Amino acid sequence: MAAVGDPGHGSTEVLPVSDFSSASPQPANPAPAAADCDVLVVGGGINGCGIARDLAGRGWRVVLCEKDDLASHTSSSSTKLIHGGLRYLEYYEFSLVRKALQEREVLLKSAPHIMWPLRFVMPHDPRDKSLRPAWMIRIGLFMYDHLAKREVLPPSRSVDLRRHAAGKPLKDQYKRGFVYSDGWVDDARLVVLNALDAQARGAEVLTRTRCVHVQRGADDWVATLEGPDGAHRTLRARAVVNAAGPWAESFLRGVAHSAKGEALATKSLRLVKGSHIVVPRLFEHDHAYIFQNPDKRIIFAIPYQDEFTLIGTTDIEISGDDPGGARIEQEEIDYLCTQASRYFDKPIVPADVVWTYSGVRPLLDDASGDPSAVTRDYLLESNTAAAPLLSVWGGKITTFRKLAEDAAAEVGKMLGQSSEQRPAWTDGAFLAGGDLSGWIGAAQRPDTDFERFVSAVQAKHPWLYGQLARRLARAYGARIGDVLGDARSFADLGAEVAPGLFERELRFLQDHEWAVSAQDVLWRRSKLGLHYTPEQREQVDAWMQRHAKAV
Repeated sequence: MAAVGDPGHGSTEVLPVSDFSSASPQPANPAPAAADCDVLVVGGGINGCGIARDLAGRGWRVVLCEKDDLASHTSSSSTKLIHGGLRYLEYYEFSLVRKALQEREVLLKSAPHIMWPLRFVMPHDPRDKSLRPAWMIRIGLFMYDHLAKREVLPPSRSVDLRRHAAGKPLKDQYKRGFVYSDGWVDDARLVVLNALDAQARGAEVLTRTRCVHVQRGADDWVATLEGPDGAHRTLRARAVVNAAGPWAESFLRGVAHSAKGEALATKSLRLVKGSHIVVPRLFEHDHAYIFQNPDKRIIFAIPYQDEFTLIGTTDIEISGDDPGGARIEQEEIDYLCTQASRYFDKPIVPADVVWTYSGVRPLLDDASGDPSAVTRDYLLESNTAAAPLLSVWGGKITTFRKLAEDAAAEVGKMLGQSSEQRPAWTDGAFLAGGDLSGWIGAAQRPDTDFERFVSAVQAKHPWLYGQLARRLARAYGARIGDVLGDARSFADLGAEVAPGLFERELRFLQDHEWAVSAQDVLWRRSKLGLHYTPEQREQVDAWMQRHAKAV
């Protein structure tokens, strides 16, 4: 494992771990006579946590287990976008794009502290025949604007890059372009907020707890869970949801067992690695870029963490038994630098890269030859041959709420209760910390609401300097009061373990957000690791080890 938060090339926030165990240990103690829960959800990424939240909100008894930390893998390794997927229109994925476009504003309103609108600039040079023609872009953007209703996000338009701030860092050949709207999300915190809401509604969330064996019976499942201390726990569940992401197929082939020995895996995944690089800030304005490449792929260049620019992503199909061990290759770094340098006036070279991360997208195998063309839509597969089983295949972060809603309805149906009896509820509901009304009154717009919230926080806590107040507001939203408690000065926050990171916040993350290691704190609950020196990261690591909670 790399050193804590080491931003060297090829390093990643995703911890290298082994696949689900293929061993099949017998339960450590006799199974209980009655079901301990209605649903066992396996997988603590965005889909698993979203499903657990929705099910718990409908009154089902839910247990979620995740073999590592929440969002350790795919769900913390995205391009951090809430978007419809403009490029998917080329593959005639109209249903997926419309579904994603409908979700953008639902999500933006649910957690304005971790999601906000973002304008994208697509530079265009009519002399470059490798680019899509302007007429095609206009048609695509017209469809993008009108496939779903918009209340917050402004429409697309043409732009003169000779006059627009977004043209300044670009090469002179890009004199015109197009601007459209999507959104940005702190992906790892999105997962945590769903887990928090699931827990608040009665779900039991077990991190660093591996499902090592689950046996199907006629009416229920008996699962053996291995906790962080190696101890086994037997759990009986009426239904199982397989939301293991890149491990969904191997879970069915190696961990889940049926009474009659029939195969549970009927689908195949294509595992596609997406890698990103982070470089020092390339531009001062607040727009992002979408660049068209000669290979017909696209990459994004996005303002990131105030001081940096995020560039990605690649699409490389991988194989093997350890999707959690995916790392960026030098060829990917070279590719991203080369493609971005086609547009920016100042070339980007590998030496500029300060951090990289890679994640594996579990895409449903649709026999497409091009990994970029593989559908990003999801499929929910129900199996009611005995005790109910629901497997989640594919998906993208923008559609997680709708996927969870559909999954919860299907699980309820398999358990004998319709959506009329246990209705959907997450459309219009806030995620943890997302309801800012206690600070600012009635909501108006997600972006302006957050700025009003920051002002309210600073007015209530004038001793908090601006940068720290904004970071805490971004991370915790309306829960910031739970973090600060009765603090009236910096002295009340405890020791400053690293710049802007105090003991009170670290204890809060341990007690309320399942943080165990410095990796959890520095690269998932926050991205402070990107701002710290190796010595400062080690200070956080040492504090976490000294104050480790007993398992």
